[in-house]
Amino acid sequence: MREYLLVFLVAASVTYLLTVIAREIALRTHAVAQVRDRDVHVVPIPYFGGVALLGGLVAAYFVARQLPFLSLSAPNVMRDAGVVLAAGAFVCLVGVLDDLFELDALTKLGGQVIAAGLLIAFGVQYRLIPVPGEGQFALDQSQAALLTVVIVVTTINAVNFVDGLDGLAAGVVGVGALAFFLFCYQIANLNDQTLAVTGALLCAALGGACVGFIPHNFYPARLFMGDSGSMLLGLFLSASALTLTGQFAPTDVTRGGAGTESSLLPTLLPIIVPLSILIVPLADLVLAVIRRTRRGQRFYQPDKQHLHHRMLEIGHSHRRAVLIIWLWAALIGFGTVLASLYASPAVWALIGAWFLLTVVLTFVVPKLSGIDPV
Repeated sequence: MREYLLVFLVAASVTYLLTVIAREIALRTHAVAQVRDRDVHVVPIPYFGGVALLGGLVAAYFVARQLPFLSLSAPNVMRDAGVVLAAGAFVCLVGVLDDLFELDALTKLGGQVIAAGLLIAFGVQYRLIPVPGEGQFALDQSQAALLTVVIVVTTINAVNFVDGLDGLAAGVVGVGALAFFLFCYQIANLNDQTLAVTGALLCAALGGACVGFIPHNFYPARLFMGDSGSMLLGLFLSASALTLTGQFAPTDVTRGGAGTESSLLPTLLPIIVPLSILIVPLADLVLAVIRRTRRGQRFYQPDKQHLHHRMLEIGHSHRRAVLIIWLWAALIGFGTVLASLYASPAVWALIGAWFLLTVVLTFVVPKLSGIDPV
């Protein structure tokens, strides 16, 4: 755990420091987000936050390579993490070009598919699908490649869609990364496996990078992550899940707490948990596609009806809307992890109380008079 904490702190510190440099580069190259009708910010804001995030992730990776436990425990940990970092650097470069020259949607999609292809080419992909009562179903190469591309591209665009308020995407991804870190670490611990897990390493670095970026990006933001950041975060989060699939046999996966018998839930954990962590951005993505298709628009054409826009419409301030969406993301992500790994009435009571608090903050607080916005 200490080495993971060091990786987290390195990513946070380096990202925090590089953000200042990235902002200056963006200003000098005129990579600036101008004010548009659908935007919430009222003054131009520089891009290139993704460059700072990438720098933090690179620093965390090279520090991890020098740590005895992470670098020596399992040969595939650093290799797979390096593959994900390389694919992330590529998709970040595509985002930088978009921040500078506003690439069309198909060009960006092509870049995302190529980044997913890099993962597949070096073996970071879905291999096995758990089948309750039957063990695991081995995918052939074409099936595995197609599923991997779909998951990676969908996650990248889900994070991109949710990046609409200052600090929102970084917070949602940061919460998801920390929740998935807890899952990766604890599922290995509960099943007496090595605690050097690629998914845990990637999520520790990703969570740290998000934490280091948020002070510069929280309302009022001094820097936006841009597509270079949102695509990088989406790829890292999806790749973290890819590295875990097939690592644990369904018959070996057990939960803490009362009873460790085989059941449907433990069998499907490596698929359920990543999906639950991404539920907030994925829900926003699906609703946007449905909404735009019904209006006769192309699904990638922007509008001003995302979940965060609706939070502002019902009376939340900018900061409070972001904090509440973070709270929802944490409820779903950590709630699923805790419920998956620990069979305990106390866990369900905690999740229930958390849910009620979040509902009250979301729907009741805006209607109360005399409450100053956060």
